[in-house]
Amino acid sequence: MRYAYQDLITFAENLLTASGLEPAKAAAVASILVEGDLMGHNTHGLALLPGYLGELESGSMEKLGAPTVLADHPAALTWDGRRLPGPWLVLEAMALAAERAATQGTCTVVIRRSHHIACLAAYLKRATDQGLVMLLTCSDPNTASVAPFGGLDAVFTPNPVSAGIPTGGVPVLMDVSTSATTNGLTNRLHKEGKHLPAAWVMDVHGAASTNPSVLFEEPKGTILPLGGMDSGHKGYGLTLLVEALTGGLAGHGRADPKEGWGATVFLQIMDPRAFAGLDAFTRQTGHVADACRASRPAREGSAVRTPGEKGIALAEQQKQAGVALYPSILPSLASWAIKLGVTEPAAVS
Repeated sequence: MRYAYQDLITFAENLLTASGLEPAKAAAVASILVEGDLMGHNTHGLALLPGYLGELESGSMEKLGAPTVLADHPAALTWDGRRLPGPWLVLEAMALAAERAATQGTCTVVIRRSHHIACLAAYLKRATDQGLVMLLTCSDPNTASVAPFGGLDAVFTPNPVSAGIPTGGVPVLMDVSTSATTNGLTNRLHKEGKHLPAAWVMDVHGAASTNPSVLFEEPKGTILPLGGMDSGHKGYGLTLLVEALTGGLAGHGRADPKEGWGATVFLQIMDPRAFAGLDAFTRQTGHVADACRASRPAREGSAVRTPGEKGIALAEQQKQAGVALYPSILPSLASWAIKLGVTEPAAVS
């Protein structure tokens, strides 16, 4: 079933405002969630909304107010997010960082005690459309599902790393977990009784597995670092980098008491105009992107793409034809729609 892009945003916005979220915050969260589905990241789009609504109902997601500024330098800021909605906090941080990067060349904002920030890829094109380079990464110090390479006990979350790079054409939008898979995908497949496409998890005995249920049965297994059993030391190293950029710079993370589902965020904006210039920057990045696409495909009929290229094309197509939602998403929101008195969107032909 497909649904009109704006109808989905309105539906999500109405559910959030009916839950007590301020209109500006509801609009930010709704737009980022639907952007995730628009680009095909269907475990990190509206699939998250039932959880967000539950957090608002319980009071675990803060509804009102602004972050507390803990440190403020021309090109470096630290916020306490006060468990406010993550997408709103990130969009506010992006706007401030872009403004300061125009005079400083770069600006970094780290946020402790943010709520969950949804799909990282959903933010990136907003920066590249302005000719800006953006780095965004996060961790959730309140839980652990990923083991360090060579270990059996979970220490980390999937700790995604993302980057938006303007090229003068289709931008590069990179969004990858530093683990072999995500909590969102393993949760979904476990509920559906399905297996992962590869051995991305490990049982309690240290054996690689395709069965996500090993993460939910006692004693619990773990998600493997990116690279798996063979070269997971690489993902492990990247995970530690994310921990330093998030919990380390924010001064708040796994060493502190747990507060519930959330995120510690690192966001950096760089303006190429302050370096060699935007034209010089895109001349280089555009050349590399074109060279990648010109590379002879290893599989006949499967052209080489740059990261994010498929998602950008899918987003444009779905804005016109309607957004194809994963089958379980709207049913998971039906009870919330009834409880909050919000009309569900109608499917489009």
